[in-house]
Amino acid sequence: MMNSTTSIMVSSASLVGLLLLGSDKSLATIPVTAMVTGTALATIPAAMFMKQAGRKAGFIFGAILGMLGAAVAAYSIYIASFWGFAFGAMLVGTYTAFGNYYRFAAVDVAGPENKSKAISYVMAGGLIAGFLGPQIASHTKDLFLPYLYLGPYLAIILLGCVVLVLISFIRIPKMAVAHFDEIPRPLLEIMKQPTFILASLSAMIGFAGMSFIMTATPLAMIGCGLLPSDSFNVISWHVVAMFGPSFFTGSLITRFGDYKIILAGAILGMVCVAVALSGLAISNFWVALVLLGFSWNFMFIGGTTLLTTTYKPVEAAKVQGLNDFMVFGTVATASLSAGILQQKFGWDVVNISVLPFFALVAIIALTRIFKPDRAIVAAE
Repeated sequence: MMNSTTSIMVSSASLVGLLLLGSDKSLATIPVTAMVTGTALATIPAAMFMKQAGRKAGFIFGAILGMLGAAVAAYSIYIASFWGFAFGAMLVGTYTAFGNYYRFAAVDVAGPENKSKAISYVMAGGLIAGFLGPQIASHTKDLFLPYLYLGPYLAIILLGCVVLVLISFIRIPKMAVAHFDEIPRPLLEIMKQPTFILASLSAMIGFAGMSFIMTATPLAMIGCGLLPSDSFNVISWHVVAMFGPSFFTGSLITRFGDYKIILAGAILGMVCVAVALSGLAISNFWVALVLLGFSWNFMFIGGTTLLTTTYKPVEAAKVQGLNDFMVFGTVATASLSAGILQQKFGWDVVNISVLPFFALVAIIALTRIFKPDRAIVAAE
């Protein structure tokens, strides 16, 4: 349900921005950027909140924030306020910050031996979101004409109600309390680990590269004369490709190792760029975005799994919070610059811009494959 909310936002927010803006269409991706900025700003507070109040309380509070943000966004569409809509999107982003800890909650329950599968299975929930979110946006956008796209944001409120009902039936144990003799290391010391560097870079570039291209895709497709329904379908299959592999990504990590899965994700990202640059037909957009989804899945789940090996239990909250802050801070920058580059320089420049970053992760992952000695601390 949380990922359905996110996919509604990413498939429609830029188009809402186009409708509400005046002459400068380069700002159309600001609402998506605002959403990701809300996620980045709330990641560390969300981690600290859950450390004190528990995961379940955090998930409930996050869902309420998401419903509030959707209400603000819907009202802003009603009064034609672009900046009000962006503020509502930022509040929805805070919901995502809390929801991103579902994967770590799964690790808390499953234990170290099952962590990669636990993360993958939780992320697989996004497979439903891949169809549900964009289709909700497509089928509700005209419900309240002349207020185009008002429907999807009212639908987010209903999704939030479903989340609250579901969470009320879930028992989530309190986060593990560290032993009194565990001394947390400074963050800088943890960050210096080669394993941490690769884990964070993989998640950051995998997520930011995906957001960068995905945010620009609806604008590029509309600019090529394709229909909004075409962009909804492409985004829908993209989200399916993001989360569908999660059913087997954990098993692949167990069999081949996180370094090789991260490398595969980076290579898929580069292939995505090659396909996107080869033409402007709807098939090019479709294939490129499906490859991009696979790339994100391998890089983000691989990076998350690798991250859990770099900290002690006493360090978990601060390391998880820092990692997600860096990830979504990078994503926010990517989504903002995507709209500007798309409007000013075009689709080719958008794709060429991310190529060096995918290559960087591939090179580091290759280095670690051939030099696998890790100075790590397993998260138990």
